[in-house]
Amino acid sequence: MKLLVLSGGRHPYEESTPILNDFLKAAGHDVTVTEDASVLADASEMEGFDALVFNTRRENIAGFGDWALEADQREGMANYIRNGKGFVCIHISTCLSNTWPEYHEITGGGWITGTSYHPPYGEFTVNVSQAGHPGVQGVSDFSTNDELYMGLAYGDGNNIFLTGDSEEGTWPWGPDRSPTFMAGGTYPLAWTRSYGDGKVFVLLLGHDGRSFQTPEFQKIVLNGVDWATA
Repeated sequence: MKLLVLSGGRHPYEESTPILNDFLKAAGHDVTVTEDASVLADASEMEGFDALVFNTRRENIAGFGDWALEADQREGMANYIRNGKGFVCIHISTCLSNTWPEYHEITGGGWITGTSYHPPYGEFTVNVSQAGHPGVQGVSDFSTNDELYMGLAYGDGNNIFLTGDSEEGTWPWGPDRSPTFMAGGTYPLAWTRSYGDGKVFVLLLGHDGRSFQTPEFQKIVLNGVDWATA
């Protein structure tokens, strides 16, 4: 498949995107990687890609540059997916932009800056909650080093197939690193949904290069590409 990978923003993409590029190509995909979102506004160029892969944080955050999508880029992306193409959205790529509140209609929810949070990066178990889902073909429960997201937005119509469990605790969080209570429970880590005629595959794992090196993570992303382009 011909894939467009959009990278860039406030996250260690200099670590993760090269690994993503390598394992997508090793699986036989034709991959184009860019940080330039202007391509999203070019319908004729976008038509040549089978799926769009987001490993990027497209948000306007003070002190980290403006990565928010322009209006024509937002429209082009929405039309691309709505008209039947695939979209694979990794980790904080679900982040809701204050310039595009409708974005979570595509993703089915995800990170909201100032509302969402997670315990410290570390090792935890990822549970396959729907064994027959195409996203986890060839994958069983596994351990990874990553971030377990909490306090996200969740939309109707999400078909959740991965979860993670966390015990309650108090950890430093926010710009001032103040002690923050985080409730224990079971949290969604991946889902699929439809947007118009397009297929959307969301995987909340994938913080950094170490996370991307987890074999099960790579298999799930590859499954997601296969599912979104089928």
